[in-house]
Amino acid sequence: MSSESLQVGVVLGGVAPEHEVSVITALQAAAALDRDHYTPVPIYVAKDGTWYTGDALLEVESYRNLDALREEALPVALAPTPHGSLELLEDRGPGALKHLQRPALRRRIDVMLLGLHGGPGENGGVQGLCEAFNVPYTSAGVFGSALGMDKVMSKRVCRQAGIPVVDFVALREGEWAYQEGAALDDCEAALDYPLVVKPARCGSSIGISQVETRAGLDAAIEDAFRYDDKVVVEEAVEALREINCSVLGDGHEATPSVLEEPVPSEDDEVLTFQDKYMREDGEATKAGGTKSTESGPEGMAAQDRIVPANLSDERTEAIQEMAVRIFHQFECAGVVRIDFMIDESTGRLYFNEINTIPGSFSFYLWEPSGVSFDELVDRLVTIARRRHRDQNGRVQTYDVNLLAEKSLQGFKASESS
Repeated sequence: MSSESLQVGVVLGGVAPEHEVSVITALQAAAALDRDHYTPVPIYVAKDGTWYTGDALLEVESYRNLDALREEALPVALAPTPHGSLELLEDRGPGALKHLQRPALRRRIDVMLLGLHGGPGENGGVQGLCEAFNVPYTSAGVFGSALGMDKVMSKRVCRQAGIPVVDFVALREGEWAYQEGAALDDCEAALDYPLVVKPARCGSSIGISQVETRAGLDAAIEDAFRYDDKVVVEEAVEALREINCSVLGDGHEATPSVLEEPVPSEDDEVLTFQDKYMREDGEATKAGGTKSTESGPEGMAAQDRIVPANLSDERTEAIQEMAVRIFHQFECAGVVRIDFMIDESTGRLYFNEINTIPGSFSFYLWEPSGVSFDELVDRLVTIARRRHRDQNGRVQTYDVNLLAEKSLQGFKASESS
């Protein structure tokens, strides 16, 4: 390991339903970092929002007992520096007596590799923290992250840009409470059954239902409001093929991956959280029609998927071009996955959603595209640092002190009058 290696803060966990999925994504990325150039520093965000570091956090087996892991790990706080990096400072609060016999931890972080899914880790919250601390970070910026997390705003932006989306109605909890009947009437007036109901700002298919009756719609909306105060109701695509494309790059250049077609279980009309992460028989059909299990940490089976998707060259290129267009429309950076829907009965293509920090960074789409997982992670770090240099090369402050004595003379006069 080089003494000049970059200290990469690998951020994982988070206050979100996808907490465990994030652990898998980030540990896979940490293992792929070239130790000749990078030193991974785990930064674990527990489910209660406490931040930790420690070598045990790089071992997936440690997460089998989260209480024991937190006892072993060190609570930390983040501190900005004037050098485009930040420091992890050990947070020695009550109960830290066992650590007082040694110096407090102080660790430099040169770039933040964000492996968080959902919640503040993907909606712009942690990205804003990195911006405030002026440290490079992988993933889209605050704007793209917030926009991508909100299914309602995503659809509105795409529709405004001429990118097709299915018809939908957005509901806020305040509009629903005590006037459910009127809200249901509005949905039924604008949309035709069957309908899909989703929390507007949750990932991994959490809280999603497909319904065919008014009673089912009522129950599905109530359930979705358990997860978010904004809900989207949209027309279901009955003859559905889901097609996903990853995009890698930034505002200067973006490259699409091969396409995948996720395969839901036979009993499900939409892909569920269990389909994506908890199936014991998950296999990926690779190019040439052979199947192989997506290897990952034990207990996290891959969903079924066809890679590359069985589409014509013309259709594939059209979807890839639309994916790149959406990537730029959302001002993304790093790696994203964009999910599309094809209506087999009409041939129409629709934008479904964008994942600004996709599970496992969609490495399974990049390996058949000629980019190894090691190279993918290296590119993410390189893009993050380049964006950081670009931003810091622009005028951010003026060398003028408006609070100097001369500038305050008028203020003082108005105070005394």
